[in-house]
Amino acid sequence: MGEDGEIKVGFFDSGVGGLSILRAFKKLCPSVPVEYLADTEHAPYGNRSAEEVLRLSENNSRELLERGCDVIVVACNTATQAAIKHLRAWREDIPFVGVEPAVKPAALYTKTGVVGVLATAGTLNGRLFNETKERFAKGVVVLAAVADEFVKEAEKLAGVSPESVCQAERERLLNVVKAKVEPLMNAGADVIVLGCTHFPLLNPLITEVCAGKAQVIDPSEAVARRIKTVVEDLQKRRIS
Repeated sequence: MGEDGEIKVGFFDSGVGGLSILRAFKKLCPSVPVEYLADTEHAPYGNRSAEEVLRLSENNSRELLERGCDVIVVACNTATQAAIKHLRAWREDIPFVGVEPAVKPAALYTKTGVVGVLATAGTLNGRLFNETKERFAKGVVVLAAVADEFVKEAEKLAGVSPESVCQAERERLLNVVKAKVEPLMNAGADVIVLGCTHFPLLNPLITEVCAGKAQVIDPSEAVARRIKTVVEDLQKRRIS
């Protein structure tokens, strides 16, 4: 718990990716104290087994609880897929907020009936993603593209905008993005979902490649709104 009984929110990810959600949350709730745990030692999570990611997620959650956090945000799509159900059963007294690819809004926004999802292998192979796709994307073609290399590129940037790097590096990054995004658009996708919290760090380049031909959905703001609601509900319960 933060000072004076404040609600403290803890975030964890395998690196800098979860900062995209933390920043969106701080815009909504600048006075709420936060903790961020970047498990860089085991990054990336996307190519690890579900069992290992579950274990790492529990360890991360335990550390955030020791730091006094009252709400824990699993700010990683792969960890949400592998561990969110377990974590909620493990500590029923703690609200856990997870993230998942924004398939539902993508299915609503598409005009071509084709949406593209960029994510890690761990997310795309997970139960949660496939259940979400089956539930909310009926009648829509969902093209999934494994983009584990985006995680590595985002980690190299370490939170710095790709617009700030030298021209040669920017061109290299642009080509990495094109290799994953252009095939989705060529197949008819007019909505591109960023299905990993690392990917918004490359959003300027992804948006440039889309060039107005496809809408890019970054779920960070939606997740931030959900965290805000959880914090407010917890505050009300403590007051009453």
